[in-house]
Amino acid sequence: MSTCVGIDLGTTHSALSWLKADAEKGRGPGQAVLPVPQLTAPGTVEPKLLLPSFLYLAAPQEFPEGSLALPWKSVATQITGEFARSHGAKVPTRLVSSAKSWLTHPTVDRRAAVLPWQAPDDVQKISPVDASARYLEHLRHAWDKAFGATQKLAEQSVVLTVPASFDAAARDLTLEAAQKAGLPQVTLLEEPQAALYAWLEAAGDDWRRSLKPDDVLLVIDVGGGTSDFSLIGVTQKDGDLSLERLAVGDHILLGGDNMDLALAYALAEKLKAAGKSLDAWQLNALTHAARAAKEQLFSTPKADKLPVTVPGRGSSLIGGTIKTELTADELGTLLTQGFFPRVEVGEAPVQQRRSGLGQVSLPWAQDAAITRHLGAFLSRQAQSLSLRTRFARPTAVLFNGGVFKATALKNRVLEVINGWLQADGAAPARVLEGSDLDLAVARGAAYYGWVKAGHGIRIRGGTARSYYVGVESSMPAVPGFVPPVKALCVAPFGMEEGTQADVPAQEFGLVVGEATRFRFFSSSTRRGDAVGTMLDDAERTEGLEELPAIETTLSGKAGALVPVSLQAAVTELGALELRCVERQGSGAWKLELNVREP
Repeated sequence: MSTCVGIDLGTTHSALSWLKADAEKGRGPGQAVLPVPQLTAPGTVEPKLLLPSFLYLAAPQEFPEGSLALPWKSVATQITGEFARSHGAKVPTRLVSSAKSWLTHPTVDRRAAVLPWQAPDDVQKISPVDASARYLEHLRHAWDKAFGATQKLAEQSVVLTVPASFDAAARDLTLEAAQKAGLPQVTLLEEPQAALYAWLEAAGDDWRRSLKPDDVLLVIDVGGGTSDFSLIGVTQKDGDLSLERLAVGDHILLGGDNMDLALAYALAEKLKAAGKSLDAWQLNALTHAARAAKEQLFSTPKADKLPVTVPGRGSSLIGGTIKTELTADELGTLLTQGFFPRVEVGEAPVQQRRSGLGQVSLPWAQDAAITRHLGAFLSRQAQSLSLRTRFARPTAVLFNGGVFKATALKNRVLEVINGWLQADGAAPARVLEGSDLDLAVARGAAYYGWVKAGHGIRIRGGTARSYYVGVESSMPAVPGFVPPVKALCVAPFGMEEGTQADVPAQEFGLVVGEATRFRFFSSSTRRGDAVGTMLDDAERTEGLEELPAIETTLSGKAGALVPVSLQAAVTELGALELRCVERQGSGAWKLELNVREP
């Protein structure tokens, strides 16, 4: 027996699913979701299938001694899970949320203690990496409590999911969080693919009846922090169907968190009209309360409204509690019209003119219309896939993410997509009915572990982007002219995990022994670039996006320029490595596409 474990490290919820497969007897997998013990109130521990991805940093003596104990820890000051979320809504300055989104922030040191963001000085903050590690550590302890006598989680085949749009830096930081949590060897899997694997497991052999050759499957995953789009193609060879990832979208920081904030602003306006103004602290608390009301309204279709309360400022007698309510009509109108408007497929997301100064925060998408981002994605892919249509036309759609537990939102997206298809004279897209939207990613990750062991059908795809390294141009000095940085393709689109590629022989000199800066670029649309393709001007080439640079000092004689050949490799963990091998000697240097803060 072998155990395959899937972990969904979500922005708002995390979950763990596992299965055992008996390959010798040819039996398929039987999957189970781990109930996770967690605090639901001081002194009360309950198992739940979901672990809310919230961390509460308790103040000294805030709770009675022993009241925060867990089955594996008698003393705790950092609370994860359900009670962290519910209590943190009342004390938002001590609540860490959206740590996963912070992992993608390019201008913040994600290993530094910065969360809760802008919390007062008396709060001992934590880094996004460490916060993510806390959630994974909680899941590891829960597993070891249940099965540790015979099989610890660190010894299992663990698949950890990330958004398809995560860049190399965010993926590397996710792996770092897993290592800090005591999970030294994990495999990363993109969340839209995990959702499709969950559907494949549920469908069994019948999946071939639901998909046919030349189908284009659109996976739309809108979770708490991101909107992820992927295209999966269905091909046929020698009578067998296969699945191949065709494209993934850009990283769009837009999801349930934005919706909660929109609801909070709407409720704040209602309170303002009633003569009750909120300060920043109360608005933060209102956002968490609005989220709870939203989830309850969506899970209780017959409810037409729910009360929303915000703690007052000062003593309970003077401050009091501020109350309002969120109605089902307000919920539907705000979210449907605000985030899923009817738009044309070719409309570009709106880019607001920015002020010269602004507060540092998460790099939210400027346009809240998810349908507009989706239309832009499909339009771009028509060009990159060399199609003769205005946009890449999906024939089937798979929805994923907690946002789509709201049937009205799912129906609106399908309506918009089919409107685009109808305008182009194409048949409407059909919906592939998924499983539990909260658990599909964890289930799919575990099933992928089983597939990876040699069972079932595997989605082919490799890297979701082409990757390039910046090369300094060699030319005489010209007053007022800065030589352009060239971009050398080191990993083409679709490069498979566990493979490597040698860059065709060219003269490269590697600077060693002094501080250097390596620039990297990527593209989700330049599919024709092979290893060794050199683009003359990286900053002016359409479709190139610059990644965080690597700043480092490579070992060697100070200031030496070592002739090297280049080799790129995609590891089994999904990390991209650039290897520089000395031509006339034994020297070798390796660069990983992660963030090295100067």
